[in-house]
Amino acid sequence: MTSPSPTPHFDAPYEGDLRADLDLALRLADAADAASMSRFDAPDLEVDTKADDTHVTEADLATERAIRAVLEAERPDDGVFGEEFGISGDSRRQWVIDPIDGTANYLKGIPMWTTLIALVIDDVPRVGVASQPAIGRRWWAATGLGAWTNTPSGEPKRLAASSVDSIAESSVSFQSMAQWREAGHLDALERLTSAVWRDRGYGDAWPYMLLAEGRLEFVAEFGVKEYDVAALVPIVTEAGGRFTSFDGHDSISERSSLATNRVLHDAFLDLLHSR
Repeated sequence: MTSPSPTPHFDAPYEGDLRADLDLALRLADAADAASMSRFDAPDLEVDTKADDTHVTEADLATERAIRAVLEAERPDDGVFGEEFGISGDSRRQWVIDPIDGTANYLKGIPMWTTLIALVIDDVPRVGVASQPAIGRRWWAATGLGAWTNTPSGEPKRLAASSVDSIAESSVSFQSMAQWREAGHLDALERLTSAVWRDRGYGDAWPYMLLAEGRLEFVAEFGVKEYDVAALVPIVTEAGGRFTSFDGHDSISERSSLATNRVLHDAFLDLLHSR
């Protein structure tokens, strides 16, 4: 990533038209879907282990290559930050890519994995696409253009976060107990799950999309990188939600995330940090 500005505001308006960038991001997702689905659930899928002991498949690599090829042809002056091939270029406009978010699911033939594509401008995520081709779902957004998802009829549907205004009536996703334990926040997780109506660990990008659809009020996780969350920010915020780090900062580089329906954001921060 480029050096962060002192106070990036994820909800700040953008002076310009992002339609062409959003159209490109959707075409990038088409290219990614073709690459990832061509090897999904293949019995001879090649899987390696990276230096950090996480898995990488041939499909992760091929999917990122497919995205980068289109960007090189159509946006050669933009920077790119991908999970598998790192950073290339130096620009205030940077495409941030996770070719397969949920590789552990992908290699097991579980369809809940997502390609994440974001355009970050001056350290603020402005365009986001989350594509889950194995279940035929896609979500997308750009600053000022709303957040949307596909429907069986073929007509896009505009997303809206829920209006639930009580923690006691909230449905939340916390990813996994192991994450919270490793981050030293098991006590906060206990307070959270004791206070809400329903808690589940749906995992990876999908719960953020459920939040943007108004089906959840809270999602949080730890150990995330920029490419894990950049695409999620415009989708959540354009749906009316709020997206910060676990400590409440507008940042995608603090290795944590906290997304809510906005109405309850401060209340959840108070609860988690015992304010």
